[in-house]
Amino acid sequence: MKFDEILINHLGEFGLYQKRIYFIIALLGTTTMFHQVVQVFYSPSIDHWCKTPDLLPQNCSQWVGDIDEATCNVLKYNATIPPDSDETNLREDYCRRCVVKYSDFDVDTVRCNLSDPSLEECEDGWEYDHSQYSSTIIEDFDLVCDDGSKGSLAQSIYFGGLLVGSLIFGTLADYIGRKTTMFLCITITLLLSFSVAFAPTYWWFVSLRTMMGCANIGIYLMAFTLSTEIVGPSKRTFVGIVLNFYVALGIMICGLLAYLIRDWRWLQVAISVPNIFYLFAFPIIPESARWLISQNRFDEAEKIMQKWAKVNKVDLPKDILDEEKELVEKQNDVTYSIFDLFRTSNMRKKTININYNWMVNSLVYYGLSLGTASLGGRDYLAFVLSGAVEVPAFIIATPAIETYGRRPILCASMVLGGVACFTTVWVPYGWGRTTVSLIGKFGIAASFAIIYVFSAELYPTPVRSAGMGISSMSARVGGILAPIILEIGKLWPPLPLMIFSLMSISAGLLSLLLPETLKKDLPETLEEGEQFGK
Repeated sequence: MKFDEILINHLGEFGLYQKRIYFIIALLGTTTMFHQVVQVFYSPSIDHWCKTPDLLPQNCSQWVGDIDEATCNVLKYNATIPPDSDETNLREDYCRRCVVKYSDFDVDTVRCNLSDPSLEECEDGWEYDHSQYSSTIIEDFDLVCDDGSKGSLAQSIYFGGLLVGSLIFGTLADYIGRKTTMFLCITITLLLSFSVAFAPTYWWFVSLRTMMGCANIGIYLMAFTLSTEIVGPSKRTFVGIVLNFYVALGIMICGLLAYLIRDWRWLQVAISVPNIFYLFAFPIIPESARWLISQNRFDEAEKIMQKWAKVNKVDLPKDILDEEKELVEKQNDVTYSIFDLFRTSNMRKKTININYNWMVNSLVYYGLSLGTASLGGRDYLAFVLSGAVEVPAFIIATPAIETYGRRPILCASMVLGGVACFTTVWVPYGWGRTTVSLIGKFGIAASFAIIYVFSAELYPTPVRSAGMGISSMSARVGGILAPIILEIGKLWPPLPLMIFSLMSISAGLLSLLLPETLKKDLPETLEEGEQFGK
């Protein structure tokens, strides 16, 4: 008897035992998401200006009078900007300063007033606006002017770590087990995430955070795998999509924590703490019985299943795994790989199409999440709303794909996201732009949930794991590109949203070329996979 049949006929597809374990595992979707998006608050766009030793706060009274430090900073900010600067180009001018002295400072114009308006580099460093953030990596590592792109670079390198982690821990889990891999990743993430908070330099920050990201994605992959392996076939779509609710919750909680904790180092400590409690869950979470069976470890699998049956209050027949043992013994030595996805024409077309959709989904999803600060509203509230809008997206997507099919809803979601991104370009900064952008996030979040289900159904059984693995890699490529595309917005602000728009619409339309899988027998062999939708 196959394991799915055991779940359906004996253990239950989603009984009390699975619900308990799933609740604990699903919370990992929340805590892992903290690290994916917190960079928004580590490297925000904040005002900076050249530090001028001659205009120290305590000296303000010598040339202006008795004023508070905030007012003094405003005067210094104005004083160090070149006198004839075009207001539209002031940001570039923050990288230079006038040669300011007390005798040259004109209080009435609040500008440096030099007979020779020469400029010089910010040799003494910069001062930063603390009205919203008390500490950021921008300030700690002086990521401005010539180093202004390093904040985005850090996030791209982090997503590169996710790609590497997907390969390493996804493969490792097939050898040492899902549970062992999960807690190995939790331990590594815990140690490295605390280390990030004490990073002394930029490259220490990038290196530690990237290594931590490798392990952090391993936690999520194992949470997703375990969630789907402990439930019956009719519940896999449900648990897969519901896991996204926990991810959305992670975005909202991260925004709230960032609002309460304005120092990036303490914020890093705060988002690291939850993993401590998961170490105590090691005895509670079981290894995947499905994986144990695939490894011929039937005695261990049966012990877990007996405990499972006891909690679910069902009787488990003796020797229930006898048939499974015979099936394992009869298995041939044929192995499959990612290359089998590209050997035949129809399978190759579908694989490329699926992976393009994954890449674009991730690109636009993280682009909109990380670019919240550019929407023109309040950073923290806009960020929380970008997570909250995912909840109705998942609620609507779940019944929609079961009623109208995967393909049309995926297309509609992607096109909606693309049109909203394009519209955002023409809406002025403020809550109008934020609202339109959130509509785009709604569409992309829905499509992100749908593509997981759709892809798993399109890939043939022998290469399904390999297919989902390469799809996950494609998503990481999108994540790497997202910060880079946001960075080129410095050349022309509407450009990132226009890129997101065109790619989202193109991916949505291309998805119509994929075959519908709703109420269809899924391909069990490579031959069936080639003929499916041909």
